[in-house]
Amino acid sequence: MAKKKESPQGTEWNYSPSPESTTHVKLEKRYALFINNEWVAPSSKAYFPTLNPANETVISEIAWANDKDVDKAVRAARKAYQEVWSKLSGAERGKYLFRIARMMQEKSRELAVIESMDCGKPIRESRDIDIPLACNHFFYYAGWADKLEYAFPTKNPKPLGVAGQIIPWNFPLLMAAWKIAPALAAGNTVVLKPAETTSLTALKLAEIIKESGLPPGVVNIVTGHGDTGAAIVNHPDIDKIAFTGSTNVGKIIQRSVAGTHKKTTLELGGKSANIIFDDAPIDQAVEGIVNGIFFNQGHVCCAGSRLFVQENVAEEVIRKLKHRMESLYVGDPLDKNTDIGAINSKEQLDTINRYIKIGIEEGAEIHQSQCAIPSQGFFCRPTLFIGVSQSHTIAQEEIFGPVLSIQTFRTVDEVIQKANNTPYGLAAGVWTDKGSRIFNLTTQLKAGVVWANTYNKFDPVSPFGGYKESGFGREGGLHGLGAYLKLS
Repeated sequence: MAKKKESPQGTEWNYSPSPESTTHVKLEKRYALFINNEWVAPSSKAYFPTLNPANETVISEIAWANDKDVDKAVRAARKAYQEVWSKLSGAERGKYLFRIARMMQEKSRELAVIESMDCGKPIRESRDIDIPLACNHFFYYAGWADKLEYAFPTKNPKPLGVAGQIIPWNFPLLMAAWKIAPALAAGNTVVLKPAETTSLTALKLAEIIKESGLPPGVVNIVTGHGDTGAAIVNHPDIDKIAFTGSTNVGKIIQRSVAGTHKKTTLELGGKSANIIFDDAPIDQAVEGIVNGIFFNQGHVCCAGSRLFVQENVAEEVIRKLKHRMESLYVGDPLDKNTDIGAINSKEQLDTINRYIKIGIEEGAEIHQSQCAIPSQGFFCRPTLFIGVSQSHTIAQEEIFGPVLSIQTFRTVDEVIQKANNTPYGLAAGVWTDKGSRIFNLTTQLKAGVVWANTYNKFDPVSPFGGYKESGFGREGGLHGLGAYLKLS
């Protein structure tokens, strides 16, 4: 039930809480490692807690894998690859992927709630975007499993072998699906490490994988911190490394695999530009800005964290954006009214607050929503900075939080120069009613993905990846499938 109140911004509505039920969620108090279709205790006997970032309570304890555990997982993956998986027909592999996708759909409500509990993102995003997209990736690549020769005509596609995969905390289950599904469809086996703060949906996926009847060792999930990921990267019997995470870690990985036989895909950081021209549908663009940086707490590597507005409409866009920010609800991720959930960890919240402080110290004008935030948990109000220049730290470095920097421009050439003036090159958005202008910018913006009159739209068919310090290689579509094949 909504209650109306008056404020300086006009009429506002306070909505009664609408929490998603958790009674259907089944979680273990302690999770072991998933190796060879069995739950295996870590050889070090070490575990670490995973927290609910909205209330700082411990959800479960997660096993901390060391070098010995990783070696055990790689050996299981190699055995499964040589004896079973590489010998199955593509049609048989596809059947397993279809089965996993359907089982994920059946458990989608539980997976969505766990994702929001563990990651901090609003239940609307987990329920309506993350989990359906994760299922769709398995469906999509299941369809390609028996058509590899048609996907790559004149080639002789062969699997690489054992893939080591490391995923981040911002899209835990979706990132797992992005990596596992094409690897299996191509005939590879997998050793996956989820982020230490968001391991639960990957471990629930392990339960689904075991229940699906997938042969032992085809997918192994080892949890832990950075040392666990390093053990995967440096293992000599890994044929492929797929990593999504920070640029700094990506550089370490690239140095580690240099001179080895390992094929690599890196999807790294971003500082993406969202460009609004004076002929754009302003209200639609404002909503796109909010969707691109605030609805996901800025926790998308391709978040539109740099806004460029044509000078003659800047005042209108900023005014409408400020008004829209006041209507955003920050709070319990499991509340269906919530627009902005919790920051994933205290460390990340401290990083965001440090950048906000830097923005103020460097002279940018700050505006934050006046909304209330919970006293417990890791929360940040949506924040924008006006009067930002190219030299500002907040315009150059990835913040990974709900913080938007705004600059103005006059000409197309000027905004292209400003948008490209960053070490990153992951994504961009263009808002205009002129198709010719869209095509012009897509050829000149140094970004792996350019959205037109929308933002943050994903599909399994569409490849995703960046340039420069945003990494190399593509995930999704045929490009993502090819990354797991030898094409000769």
